[in-house]
Amino acid sequence: MNDAMKRTVVVTGGSRGIGRAICRELAGDGVTIYFNYFNPGDPEGEKAAAAETERIVAEEGGVAHSWSVDVTSGPDLEDFFNKVMEGTGRIDVLVNNAGITRDSLLVRMKEAVWDSVIDINLKGVFRCTQLAAKAMMAQRSGSIVNVASISGVMGTSGQANYAASKAGVIALTKVSARELAGRGVTVNAVAPGYIITDMTAVLPEKVKAAYVEQIPLKRGGTPEDIAKTVAFLVSPGAAYITGQVIHINGGMYM
Repeated sequence: MNDAMKRTVVVTGGSRGIGRAICRELAGDGVTIYFNYFNPGDPEGEKAAAAETERIVAEEGGVAHSWSVDVTSGPDLEDFFNKVMEGTGRIDVLVNNAGITRDSLLVRMKEAVWDSVIDINLKGVFRCTQLAAKAMMAQRSGSIVNVASISGVMGTSGQANYAASKAGVIALTKVSARELAGRGVTVNAVAPGYIITDMTAVLPEKVKAAYVEQIPLKRGGTPEDIAKTVAFLVSPGAAYITGQVIHINGGMYM
C-alpha cells in the first residue's frame, strides 16, 4: 500500500463491543487506528480490553494505539487528538462511538444522571467532531460517522436522557455535514437497534425477548452488523453520501 492509500482512523470507545468491531473492520495494511477507552469503575479491566483490541487490529494488518481518555474532559481530548496529529499528521476517519446509558423513568431521573449521559453521548461527539474537523478541513478530505441509536428516532421508555442525546447526535450530524461538505468532508450517522453487546447483556431475559419480538428479522443485531455499515460510509464508494442516518435494526424501525 502506498503512502497515499494509508489512513489514520480515530475511534472513540474502541475497547469493546461495537467500537472494537469497528476497529477490526477498518484495520488493514497501512491503517493506523487511535482509540480511547474510559471506565473509572474498572480501569485495569478496560485497559486489558483495549490491549485485546490492539492485538486484533494487529492481526488484521493494522496498527492501533489506545489511551484512557474521558470524552467529557476538553483538555484530555485535546491532548489525545494532538497525539494523533503528532503520530501521523492527519485524520482520515473519525467514528464517534463512545456512549453510556443511565436509564430511569422521566419523573424519577436525577439531574446528575441526565447530565452524565448528555455530556458523554452528545457533548463528547461535539468536542471530538470539532477537533477532528480542523484537521480534515485543512487536508480537504475526511469521513466522520456518528453512532446514534433507534432511541433517538422513536424513543424508548426509561431513556429520556439517552434518547435525547442520540436525537441530538442526529441533528449534529446533519449540521456538521452541511458545514463541512465544502471542504470535502462527509458526515453521516448509523442508528443501531437492539444490538447484542456488553451493554445489552445485562438486560433481563424477558426484556431481550420483548425486543426481538418487535424485530421483523427476529434476531438481535451484532457489532459486526454496525461495523460493516460504518466501513462502507468511510469508503470511496460512499463519497457522495453525507448528512444521512442509516438505520440498522432488523426492521424494528422503518
